[in-house]
Amino acid sequence: MKRVPSSLQISPLRYLALVATCSFTFPGLAFAQDSQPHQVIQGLQDGQQVELKLPDPEKQLPLEDLRKFTEVFARIKGAYVEEVSDSELLESAIKGMLSDLDPHSTYLAPKDYEELEESTSGEFGGLGIEVGMENGFVKVISPIDDTPAQKAGVQAGDLIIKLDEKPVKGMSLEEAVSLMRGKPGTVLTLTIMRDGQNAPIEIDVTRNIIKVTSVKSRMLESGYGYVRITQFQAETGRQFRQALRKLEEDYGNDLKGLVIDLRNNPGGVLQAAVEASDALLDSGLIVYTEGRIQSSRLRFSAKKGDLMEGTPIVVLINGGSASASEIVAGALQDHKRAVVMGTQSFGKGSVQTIIPLDETHAIKMTTARYFTPDGRSIQAKGITPDIEVRPAELTELDSRPFFTEADLSGHLEGENEEKARQEREQNEQARKSSEDRDYQLRSALNLLKGMSILSGTKDSEQ
Repeated sequence: MKRVPSSLQISPLRYLALVATCSFTFPGLAFAQDSQPHQVIQGLQDGQQVELKLPDPEKQLPLEDLRKFTEVFARIKGAYVEEVSDSELLESAIKGMLSDLDPHSTYLAPKDYEELEESTSGEFGGLGIEVGMENGFVKVISPIDDTPAQKAGVQAGDLIIKLDEKPVKGMSLEEAVSLMRGKPGTVLTLTIMRDGQNAPIEIDVTRNIIKVTSVKSRMLESGYGYVRITQFQAETGRQFRQALRKLEEDYGNDLKGLVIDLRNNPGGVLQAAVEASDALLDSGLIVYTEGRIQSSRLRFSAKKGDLMEGTPIVVLINGGSASASEIVAGALQDHKRAVVMGTQSFGKGSVQTIIPLDETHAIKMTTARYFTPDGRSIQAKGITPDIEVRPAELTELDSRPFFTEADLSGHLEGENEEKARQEREQNEQARKSSEDRDYQLRSALNLLKGMSILSGTKDSEQ
């Protein structure tokens, strides 16, 4: 007897009809009664006898629950204050099923589908903030660099309680995002609650076309590079490699250290995070995912070749670093390839899969969890920095210029005095333009300097 390896999934109503009549048929397949109808049924397929396993009745949706659903459906249709179409009710039911699972699972209508594609491609309209839901309010995960929201002063962790005059409480995340989007040049007033503030704050943000440059790079000081990744988009992996190569080409062996800034990076495309990590690892696991279905169990490993060839790295993270940025930080931390500095990351360690329903509709559903190479789950935990450095504002106690030997008239000229003077001026200018205003960045640079000194001492001894 030929046995069909995969089980046939049958809805409860069809299953009942099959048991009652014992002659339910599909095209090309005839069924016959079996002594154990709840477990296996026998039939003919292409002239051969086959066995088909039936689902366990105890694991199927109870008829009582189906009756409850149809009764609610009928009562809304008949008694709701305004007439609602069947398609609207069914769509609302789908949305409710997904949104009740977790904050990241959702139903994608045509417009939502388009907006998702826009955000991963790097150009879309709106305010420029990554948001989620918390206790019925919209929570800012992070403002995106160089966007209207970031320039207006919106911060990671802010709770949006009103959009213009409309309270957010009771809205779905999709409805709130729809209100935040709009015609470029129009102003939206955000009413927010912020930790440390006793009263709500109102911030006016002018909508604009959001063009996100996901990778930016520059030199902090002579010998110390800086790469900022604002969001992981489809092209981020390639852009990150280009930025590293440019730093290597411009400074070569003189590059003593690198800062990778992932603060307020809300994540994005998984493959981009894998590519960015791979650029700095010579081998080993980068990230793996675990889910209920086989297709959600994935493993990503690094290919041979570290573009920075062992250059010391510090990765900066904070509470706005989520998802893909946590994958990069976790991979480099587990492989001891970088020192992670800053504050605890956001803790979004779940994988969302886009499942098309037809040409215009899809669902975004959580299908797996992320794990770092050492098996740490990111979900609701985040990445703990190796060195915790909280944001701070520094004020120099004495910033008056000092006189040195080089300032004395008629001083004995030192070796390479002019070159040393130019380097001091360049370093002072770089210091004033960047890390002096950013305590975490300044701390990262100081750590790299210390590592460079120790590395140089060790090389000399050898």
